[in-house]
Amino acid sequence: MEASPSTDPSATTDPPTTTNPPANADPPASTEPPAGDVENVPEMIKDPAFHCDICDAELLFKITQALLPGLATACVDNTTGGVFRSPGSVAADIRKELVEYLTQRTETYVAESVVLEGAPETETFDNPYDIIAFLIDEFAVSKRNLFSRVSALLLSERREDSIDDFAQQMEINGFWPVDKREAIVQTLLKNVDVKNEYHCNMKFETEEELSLHMPTCGFRVMTCENEGCDARFSANKLEKHDSVCPFKIIPCEQKCAAFLIRREMDRHCITVCPMKLVNCPFFSVGCKAGVPSCKIEEHQAEELHYHILYILQGMYKEASEEVLKERVDQLEEKAAGRLANAKTVRSLTSKVKDVDAKLPPLVIETKKEEEAKEPSETEAKPESTDVSGTNENTENAAGTKEVVNSEAAPPSSKDSEEAKETETNDFEAKPRSLEVPPLKKDGEEVPETETKDPEAMLSSQEVPPSKEDSEEASETVVKDAEATTENSVKDTNNETNED
Repeated sequence: MEASPSTDPSATTDPPTTTNPPANADPPASTEPPAGDVENVPEMIKDPAFHCDICDAELLFKITQALLPGLATACVDNTTGGVFRSPGSVAADIRKELVEYLTQRTETYVAESVVLEGAPETETFDNPYDIIAFLIDEFAVSKRNLFSRVSALLLSERREDSIDDFAQQMEINGFWPVDKREAIVQTLLKNVDVKNEYHCNMKFETEEELSLHMPTCGFRVMTCENEGCDARFSANKLEKHDSVCPFKIIPCEQKCAAFLIRREMDRHCITVCPMKLVNCPFFSVGCKAGVPSCKIEEHQAEELHYHILYILQGMYKEASEEVLKERVDQLEEKAAGRLANAKTVRSLTSKVKDVDAKLPPLVIETKKEEEAKEPSETEAKPESTDVSGTNENTENAAGTKEVVNSEAAPPSSKDSEEAKETETNDFEAKPRSLEVPPLKKDGEEVPETETKDPEAMLSSQEVPPSKEDSEEASETVVKDAEATTENSVKDTNNETNED
C-alpha cells in the first residue's frame, strides 16, 4: 500500500525558492543616504560642453590646400597601368581611407614621436603643417599599386601632370568642398598642436560665455582691409601681415613726397623717384659723388670749384695741385658766371680752355725742380766731410814724400832747391783742385762732364772715401816721388860726368 503524502507541518513552512517578490509585497528599503546627508557627497566634475574651436586661419588654409593634391596623388598612383580603373573611380573610397588614416595617425603621432625621439633614422617635426603633410605623403606611398612601384613613371613629368590635372578636376567639380576639408583639418590640427600655439583651447560652461569670447579671441579670422588684398589671417597676426602686405599704401622709402603701394616701391625707387641716386655729370673727369637726381643742379653749383680743378688736372698733368688751385681761383675771378652755366663736361672744358687762354701762361714747376732749388741741410753735410777727408789724404801724401826724399841720395843744391819748389807748388795746387774733386776709378780719372753734374756730385759726396782709396792715393804719391828722385839723381850724375 502506497504511502500517503506527508502531512508534516515542517514541510509546508519551507521558504519559497523564487527570489521575485509578490506583486502586492512592500518595496524594499532604500539604499540612498538621507536627504540631510546629500551635501556631504562630492559632486561629479563635469567637462565643460562648450569649446572654442577657432584655429590659426593661415595655417588652416595652408593644410586645407594640401589635402586635395595628396588625394589626387594617391588616386593616380593606385590606378597606374590599370585598364578598367581610373583615378575618378577610386577617389571616393580613397578619400574615406585618407580621412581615417590621418585621424588615427595624428592622435598617436605625438606619443610616437616622444618614444622615438633620439632614435636613428627618425624624422620629427614641430610645425603642424609639416606633420600633416608628412602623413599625407606617407598615405599616398602606401596606396601605390605594383605597377607604379616598379615603373619609372614616378619620376616622370607625365605623372606630375596627371596629378595636377586630376586635382583641378576634383576642385572644379566640387568633389571635396573647402568647408568640409576645413572641418577635418581643425580636428587634425588640434591633435598635433600640443603646445596650443595654433588653436584656441579655452572652454566654457555656457553658450553665452562662449559667444562673449568669440569677438575677442586671438585666433578669430580677419580679412585684410587694404584694397586689393584678400588675405585671411588670425587677429594675433594682424601686425605681422600689415608689415608685409603688398597692397598697403606707404610713403616712399627714399623720402620723396610720393605715396604708393608696397609692391610697386622697388620699381618707383629705381625709375621715376626724384630722390634716386645718380652719378654726377662730371663722373668721367673725377667727381665720384652719388647725387639725388633732383639735386644735380645744386650739386654742380656747390662743387664748381672742384669740377674746374678736375678739368685742369687733365689739361696740365705735370702741374702740382697747389698751382692748379691758384689757377682755378683766377678762372673763377675772371668768368665765374660763365663757367657756372656749363652743365656738361664738354661745355665746361670748352669754356675753361677759352678763359685759360686769356690768362698769363701757367708756370709749371715739377717736383724735381723744386727739390733742386731747395736742397736740404742733410745733403750739404757730406761735402764738407769729403773735403776734410781729402785734405787728410793730401797731408799724408806730403809726409810720405818727405820721408822718401830723406831716404834717397842727396841731390845737388840746385836740383834740391828746384825739387822743393816743384813739390811745394804741387802741394799748393792739389788743395785748390779739391773744390771739385775728381773721382778715381782704378787709377783713371772721371771725365769732367760727370764731375760737373750736381746730382752726381751729391751722390758721390754721400759716400765717404774708404781706407783702400787713401792707401792707393798714398802709393801713387810715393811712386811719383821715387820717379822724381831717380830723375834728379840721373841729372846729378850727368852733370858730374860732364865736369
